[in-house]
Amino acid sequence: MKLPEPDHDAQAYSAALKSRIADDIKAAGGWIGFDRFMELALYAPGMGYYSGGAHKFGAAGDFVTAPEISSAFSQTLATQAAQIMALSAPQMIEVGAGSGRLAADLLLELELRGALPERYAILELSGELRERQRATIRQRAPHLLNRIDWLNRLPERFNGLVLANELLDAMPVHLVVWGVPEDEGDDPVIFERGVGVQAGEFVWRNRPAAGRVKKRAQLLGSALPAGALLAPGFLSEICLAATDWTASWASILDQGALLLIDYGFPRHEYYHPQRSSGTLMCHYRHYAHGDPFFLPGLQDITAHVDFTAIVEAGFDAGLEFLGYTTQATFLLNCGLTEVLARTPVEDYLHYLPQAQAALQLISPAEMGELFKVIALGKGIDEALIGFAQGDRSASI
Repeated sequence: MKLPEPDHDAQAYSAALKSRIADDIKAAGGWIGFDRFMELALYAPGMGYYSGGAHKFGAAGDFVTAPEISSAFSQTLATQAAQIMALSAPQMIEVGAGSGRLAADLLLELELRGALPERYAILELSGELRERQRATIRQRAPHLLNRIDWLNRLPERFNGLVLANELLDAMPVHLVVWGVPEDEGDDPVIFERGVGVQAGEFVWRNRPAAGRVKKRAQLLGSALPAGALLAPGFLSEICLAATDWTASWASILDQGALLLIDYGFPRHEYYHPQRSSGTLMCHYRHYAHGDPFFLPGLQDITAHVDFTAIVEAGFDAGLEFLGYTTQATFLLNCGLTEVLARTPVEDYLHYLPQAQAALQLISPAEMGELFKVIALGKGIDEALIGFAQGDRSASI
């Protein structure tokens, strides 16, 4: 597959980041874990994909997220947001707010329902993205802009709703390869796949896994069901950043819930024999491909989420598991059809585009099955609306 060529300025931008990563590899002795490579490629200050100026979201970017597909996503999500805030406190934090479209449409819908949060905070480290979010909200909901604060770090304490849409998939992952046992009866040799430089280009290099990566990889083998053992040569991801981030909320949240929306699988599906090459994927101008070394800083790099690991991390830290289901089921539970019904079917010029966009959100062939919604929290003593039917918590 031939990918589109960037212009001269974009190539120079990518080359500068490539040089920055190569310097990091040299300083580390010729090898860095893939998690470090991914961190630099996405978040190096002023240079990484999310911290630089590349257009990321929507038709002109590299991928489209649910809030950009249809306002019905945010309008439906408001049902769950309002319930969680009513059961805890009228406050929200959105972590990684993308273009700002979700915040704008969600606040407008909550205003319509008389359930506006007293405070809507956005945790966003990228100054460039903050400006895009501010511009989007100023355009779509200017009278609500003064209700929003931007945060530089997690709060020390919080009550209310913490919302993250497509955040976990962009957290840096470790790559692990399960090898052949050195002697019969021994456990498989476990390698961490990292990045080196050869003739000026990035190359894959394996080293024996160590520390937390090795420990987690060893535990995976014993945690998987019979018949799903990790065969020699099996390559996959372990995201310590996502589990650490989830666990950190246990000491922050007094009463409320985390609502996490992302694509991924429970563990027995994530590490399935048919997924022996992992889930790492790159997105560039609406092309999906598997080369993370292509044009650093100009493309997104993602991995699917191991939702079992997220639940375990939260539960072990002191959070309660409140629900897990597909995006389609969650949106239907929260009233997607009622939101669509606001536009008369007879008004086909408006209704048909909305219905087609909604179908993309819930179709098993699109986002409906691959994307999941998971909730963890404290002090929520009422079943959450989004998981009333079709809760898949037992599959975790």
